[in-house]
Amino acid sequence: MSRDPEVPTTLTAAAVDRRIVVIGAGQAGLSAAYFLQRGGLRAGSDFEVLDANPTPGGAWSHRWDALTFSLVNGVHDLPGTRLTGADPDEPAREVIKRYYGRYEAEHGLRVARPWRVVAVEPTGEPVWRFLVRAEGPDGATRTYRASAVISGTGTWDHPYVPWYPGRFAGRQLTTRDFPEPEDFAGQRVLVVGGGISAVEFVVLLDEAGAVPIWSTRTPPRWRDTPFDARWGLAVENGVAARTRAGLRPLSVVAATGLPRTPRFAPAIDSGVLSSRGPLARLVRNGVEFADGTSEPVDVIIWATGFRPSLAHLAPLGIREPSGGVLMADDDVSVVRVPGLFLVGYGRSASTLGATRAGRRAARAARQSSVESTSATNDPTRLRSPATCSARMASRSVAL
Repeated sequence: MSRDPEVPTTLTAAAVDRRIVVIGAGQAGLSAAYFLQRGGLRAGSDFEVLDANPTPGGAWSHRWDALTFSLVNGVHDLPGTRLTGADPDEPAREVIKRYYGRYEAEHGLRVARPWRVVAVEPTGEPVWRFLVRAEGPDGATRTYRASAVISGTGTWDHPYVPWYPGRFAGRQLTTRDFPEPEDFAGQRVLVVGGGISAVEFVVLLDEAGAVPIWSTRTPPRWRDTPFDARWGLAVENGVAARTRAGLRPLSVVAATGLPRTPRFAPAIDSGVLSSRGPLARLVRNGVEFADGTSEPVDVIIWATGFRPSLAHLAPLGIREPSGGVLMADDDVSVVRVPGLFLVGYGRSASTLGATRAGRRAARAARQSSVESTSATNDPTRLRSPATCSARMASRSVAL
């Protein structure tokens, strides 16, 4: 892999200065990077985009083959470049990887990968507020000093598996581990979870010759009403009310319900998509349900959602006692830590919300980096290796 000669890759090398570091090159991170560039900053010198994945595509690059593009519940365009000409029968993973890769190249975003950010630490300094530490291939490390950080790490790396009493001796997977439905042919597979992924797994398993059994904590809420822009805004506002209070975001299905689509309707009507209700305990060869019944199963798939991947921000102490992060009214600024912005968190967890959040975060991060410089009365202190803030201001455009 080629190295940027300006960026140190060893433990002993000095930190490199960037006005802003963007963590994650999914929908939200790429959107933020695009608007930073639109605002006059240069990728690779004024700001850096770090991504832990070996290829473009974000979390999409890990999805299973059977999830074709026709089954995806909407992918919003990245700003400045439309997603066109996608084959509906091609795996969504390949469509999005190709789209994101083309996007990065067309806009010159210079994403550095695979570099996983392991810690963002406070410096106590007025200009370079953060130390961003990343690990790459072959044990290499990088350290950046940044005035602002935009974190768009999503949730894919943090699947949630609830605790139940007992012990199951068979195979257990999470959504991110799902291989192909044909791998389960002839097996009894328990799918736990009430979201879209769980529903899709049940249908795919049934079609592949497995025997799916579905468990949800509450009865599924099927919606026949359209999932339109007005409905989406109402859902986002409900999520925002929680994050602005420092509470954990609710799961998507808790806010949205489930769509009764033409694909799912036959399985609903036939009883394949009929929940057995909540689990009570695990046993060696199966499970017991809260209604007192039990079932032998070969495999358990925990499609029980994800939690925000925020472990790298632990040194900043952003968690509230409730476990959430207190967000400002712009839904991207972390109240406790000036200069830190979250995208793809809370109301911006959708692809549409992520694009809007990227724009807001880019604008706020640029302003924050300028303010940190002004605090020192020395505008030259925030010069990047290639470009100074005065030149940035001269060619800045409104977002």
